[in-house]
Amino acid sequence: MAAASLVTDPLSQAVGEWLIQQGKLTPEQWREAIASTARVNGGKQWTEALVELGYCSEDDVLHALSAVLQLPLVNLREEPIDPDALALVPAEMAFRHQVLPLRKENGVLIVAVADPLNVEAESLLRFVTGLSVRIVLAKPSEVRTQLEQHYMRRVIAEAETEDIEVIREAEEDIGDPTRLAREALVIRLVNMLIRNAVRERASDIHIEPLERELRVRYRVDGVLHEVPAPAKRLHPAIVSRIKIMANLDITERRKPQDGRIKVRILGREVDIRVSILPTVFGESVVMRLLDKAAMNFTLKDLGMLPDDLAKFEGLIKIPYGIILATGPTGSGKTTTLHAALKRIYSPERKIITIEDPVEYQLEGVTQIQVNPAVGLTFATGLRSILRHDPDVVMVGEIRDHETAEIAIHSALTGHLVFSTLHTNDAPGAITRLIEMGIEPFLVASSVEGVLAQRLVRRICQRCKEPYRPSDAVWEYLVAQGFVQSDEPVLWRGRGCPECRFSGYSGRTGIFEVLVMDDDLRDLVLRKASSHEIRQAAMEKGMRTLYQDGMLKTALGITTVEEVERVTHAAEAD
Repeated sequence: MAAASLVTDPLSQAVGEWLIQQGKLTPEQWREAIASTARVNGGKQWTEALVELGYCSEDDVLHALSAVLQLPLVNLREEPIDPDALALVPAEMAFRHQVLPLRKENGVLIVAVADPLNVEAESLLRFVTGLSVRIVLAKPSEVRTQLEQHYMRRVIAEAETEDIEVIREAEEDIGDPTRLAREALVIRLVNMLIRNAVRERASDIHIEPLERELRVRYRVDGVLHEVPAPAKRLHPAIVSRIKIMANLDITERRKPQDGRIKVRILGREVDIRVSILPTVFGESVVMRLLDKAAMNFTLKDLGMLPDDLAKFEGLIKIPYGIILATGPTGSGKTTTLHAALKRIYSPERKIITIEDPVEYQLEGVTQIQVNPAVGLTFATGLRSILRHDPDVVMVGEIRDHETAEIAIHSALTGHLVFSTLHTNDAPGAITRLIEMGIEPFLVASSVEGVLAQRLVRRICQRCKEPYRPSDAVWEYLVAQGFVQSDEPVLWRGRGCPECRFSGYSGRTGIFEVLVMDDDLRDLVLRKASSHEIRQAAMEKGMRTLYQDGMLKTALGITTVEEVERVTHAAEAD
C-alpha cells in the first residue's frame, strides 16, 4: 500500500509524497503520523503530528507546503511589518486564525499564515478588510511571536474594554478575587505575560503597581526593560490569578507570600518562583522563571577561555579540599557549581547539596533545601550531610563562622566541598574566611582554589558591526597582548529587532581563577592582604576579571561598556 493512500485529502497526499521523495520522511513514518491524527479526538493535524513525533522539522513541513501549494516562504524576523496593515485585522481574529498582516501592495493585503490549510481564514480576511488577500507562509512559532509582540497593546486594550464591569467591581469590592482571576481575558493576559517572558529568555517578570499605573518589566540578560502593561485597574485580578496558580492565599493582601508554579509552555517545562510583596500602591509580584531546558549545559558552555577552563577542571578533579565560587547575587555562581557537579558525577560517588533554594534538580544528586522555620540551616544541614557518607558536598553559601568551620572540617576529613561567598574577587574569598574567624592555617590547608565571576551580555550576532575604540582602550589591549592588529577595531551591536535594539543577545561569564600553591599558602599563613595575594597570583598567571573581560572584547564576544558595568578597571592592577 502506498504511504499516502491512507489519506483521502489530495493536498495531504501530495505533501507526504514530496517529503518522502526529498528523503525527509519514510513511508512508515508517514503512515504513523496519519494514524496518530486519527487516534486523537478533535483531529490533530498531520502537520503537527509530523513535528511532534520527531519525524520532520517545522522547516521541512513548511518547505513541503510551500512547494506543493506554490506559496512564498518568508522569515518574519527579517520581514518589515506595517502598522497600518495590522490595524486592518482585529486582534481577536488574528490570534484565533494565527494570521499576521504584513503590508498592502497595490490594494492587496499580504498576510503571513501559520496554517495554509485553514481555508476559512482567507475568506474572512477578504470580508473583514474589503481587500484582495495574498497568502505567504511562515513558521507557526514566528507567527505566534510576532502576533503577541505587535498586537499586545491592542489585546490589552480590548481586554480592559470587554472586562470593564468586572474591573469596576474589583475596585469597589475585591472580596471575591477568585471569580475575577478566572475571567478568560485575565487568564489570557497572565498567560501571555509568562509566554512572552519565556520567548524573550527573561529570567524574571516584575509586575509593579505605581500610583497611577501598572508597570511590567522583564529582566533579560540581567537588565530590566519595560513591556506593554495593562491598566492599573486590572491589577487585583492579575495578582489573584497568579496567587491561584501558585496555590497562595488570595484573601491575604497584607503579608508577603512566596509560592511556586509549574507550567509547560512552548514545549518546555518551566518552574516559576513567585514572590508577592505588599506595597503602598498594591501588591508587587516578581516571578523568577527557571527553565529546565537551561540546565542542559556543560562547563564548556559557561564561557571560560581554554586556559581558565583547564585550571578549573583540574581543581574539581582533586579528591578533597574546598573550591569556592565568588561574586554578587545573580553572577552565576550556583550555575557554575552545578556544572562542576555534573562534570564530576559518577555512580561511584555520593554527591549531596544543601541550597537556598533548590532551583534546578540535578540527576543523580541528593539535594536538600534549607528551611530555617524548622531549624534546617546551612550549618545544621551540613552536619547531618556529613553523617550521610558523602564524597562530594555543595553548600549553597558560607554565611557565618559555624558554616565555614564545618565546611573546613569536612574538607580536612577527606571530602570535596564546593561553596560560594559574596566577595568582589578571588583573593578576597581567602581573607573573608579569616575575617569570619577561621584560623589562617586551616584556610591554607583546606582551600584548593577560588573562582570569581560576573555575567556580561554577548554582542548580538545579527547586528554585530566594527567600530574604532578610544585610544586609551586600544593602548590597554595592546599592552596586555590581547590584540595583534595595528588597526584599532573592536565590535559592538548596532541594534536590531532580534535583540530588541539593545545590541546584545545572551550572556557569558568572565572569570578569575585562583589556584592555591605553596607560595600562596605561605602568604595566607602570614595573614597577607587580599591585594598581596592578588599580586602574587597574577605573577603566576592569574587573569583578573577585568582582564578576562577585556580579552573577550578583543575577541568580539562582548563590549568594553559591559565589562566596565560589572567590574572596575582597578581590578586589573
